[in-house]
Amino acid sequence: MKNAFYAQSGGVTAVINASACGVIETARKHKSKIGKVYAGRNGIIGALTEDLIDTSKDSAAAIAALRHTPSGAFGSCRYKLKGIEEHRAQYERLIEVFKAHNIGYFFYNGGGDSADT
Repeated sequence: MKNAFYAQSGGVTAVINASACGVIETARKHKSKIGKVYAGRNGIIGALTEDLIDTSKDSAAAIAALRHTPSGAFGSCRYKLKGIEEHRAQYERLIEVFKAHNIGYFFYNGGGDSADT
């Protein structure tokens, strides 16, 4: 069973936390398919620096409270990954961290620039 990685990007609002709540609660309902959900502290930077928050340590009530929590619960960034041709090492680092934590699912939550990352 693979774990999941979730990160927030861009300008954060209560809406982005509600999305985090949905990802984490849904993963918990499907324990046979998804193990832990790790959140990247400060977005994709958390993956690159292996600064991961194990959300399985948070109670169901704490996760549910994200629906009404302002700002970004896990921190955010506006960091854009460069193209693989330009900065292959970043992508290799992501794969290294994901393999180390058995991550097979990647959820990146943000606006238009986040889609580029």
